[in-house]
Amino acid sequence: MAVQPEGTPCWADAMFTDLEGAKKFYGDVLGWTFGESTSEYGNYTQACVDGKAVAAVVPPMPGQEGQSQWCLYFASPDAAATAEKIRRSGGDVLMEPMQIADVGTMCLAREPGGAVFGVWQAGTHEGFEETAAPGAYCWAEVFTRDPERTDAFLTAVFPYRARDLADDTVDFRVFDVGEETVLGRMRMTDDFPPEVPSYINVYFAVADCDAAVAAAGKLGGSVRFGPMDSPFGRFAALSDPQGADFSVIDIAAAEGEPPRIEDA
Repeated sequence: MAVQPEGTPCWADAMFTDLEGAKKFYGDVLGWTFGESTSEYGNYTQACVDGKAVAAVVPPMPGQEGQSQWCLYFASPDAAATAEKIRRSGGDVLMEPMQIADVGTMCLAREPGGAVFGVWQAGTHEGFEETAAPGAYCWAEVFTRDPERTDAFLTAVFPYRARDLADDTVDFRVFDVGEETVLGRMRMTDDFPPEVPSYINVYFAVADCDAAVAAAGKLGGSVRFGPMDSPFGRFAALSDPQGADFSVIDIAAAEGEPPRIEDA
């Protein structure tokens, strides 16, 4: 897969204190196999589906231990320039752009609403080698309590066109790069406990949503929402045994008419 246009989600990884446990869980739930990990890169281990890289898992660095969470990376042609835009637009740069040999350059940041994300300037590693297939990344949504600031930030940092779901019952916005819709944004309501911070929810495609939910439950995961049918597929929101939240979706099981979306 070629280098993705600026602002397109291009990679996802997560830190796990119990790396072998994470490999067992996601191997069973999403069908992942894992490459060799090397101490040179902190035992960063790629996950694959049919030999194609779809994500990575890594043990925490000393002092970084805590609840696991998935981090979504957005493509950038110049990570340093993106970091400057993040600062100017009210975000925080949590880790300055760091070149990793010839693999690429990464940066970690937090948008004004509080969601943490990554920036990736591709080198030899261009990002996802597969998307939307069972086991691969499929979609992502920013859940935020401050959508006005989040929306302004996203369109200032990345070349997005914003459009809104034409539904008075939900505050949901999508962001396009060119003709492709690449990201969603959901306003967090009072249904979310106040201690839950803003975050980016990553969706992985599965061949059978209910089977994936059952597999997650047997391995100590928990269901936060669903399974539920939608015009985009049957999906469920899960937490793995180490506390990382993610969603699974069977895009072949779409039900109903897609909602109307209009320019913001």
